[in-house]
Amino acid sequence: MRRVAAQARAEVTMTLRRGESVLLALGIPVLLLVFFSLVDVVPTGTEDRVDFLAPGILALAVMSTAMVALGIATGFERQYLVLKRLGSTPLRRGELLAAKTLAVVAVEAVQVAVLVPVALTLGWRAHGSAPLALAAVALATVGFAGLGMLMAGTLRAEVTLAAANGLYLVLLLLGGMVVPVTRLPGALRAVARALPAAALSDALHGALAASASVPGRSWAVLAAWALAAPVAAAFTFRWE
Repeated sequence: MRRVAAQARAEVTMTLRRGESVLLALGIPVLLLVFFSLVDVVPTGTEDRVDFLAPGILALAVMSTAMVALGIATGFERQYLVLKRLGSTPLRRGELLAAKTLAVVAVEAVQVAVLVPVALTLGWRAHGSAPLALAAVALATVGFAGLGMLMAGTLRAEVTLAAANGLYLVLLLLGGMVVPVTRLPGALRAVARALPAAALSDALHGALAASASVPGRSWAVLAAWALAAPVAAAFTFRWE
């Protein structure tokens, strides 16, 4: 635990030094939330667009930070042999994954602190259960971080960059974050339901609704990805 805590502190420090990355992690979700809330571009199926978009953009922020930003940064650290030096220390692969996931949580906390007031300003009527929402975010963070580390630990940095951004686009379109999953064709809807993005989006929409209920299917999908992705990343990760 001491090794994980020390590495997590180092990861947070390095993340804060990449000011442009932090700005993108905050700026893009805010921009999407404001734009799609004010401009009637996509059908949301709700009386007020922000009521649908706020949970979806929160899910998007988790995905972009835990999978895309983490995967790309780790991939280039591996290419520049930063991780090779870490591999010569007592730090194990699983501990590195845990430390990086904890650093992601710190960034996500800042994102939530920014996005929620913006959504409330736009007219979002926050209801539901914060503990349920946090539980869904925790499971999704572990799963997405596992996916990011899986790519970063097995692929070249340039391939990780392309793969992470490509997967981000696919999950954005199929994840129910901007367009409801129910609007997708039947075959695509079935695929989307098995992906962590749609499961997180559904979970946040349910947890933050007045009924505060999350479908059991969403919990099952999030738990499966939270278990499978980190295990796969830990077993396949290469330091260089």
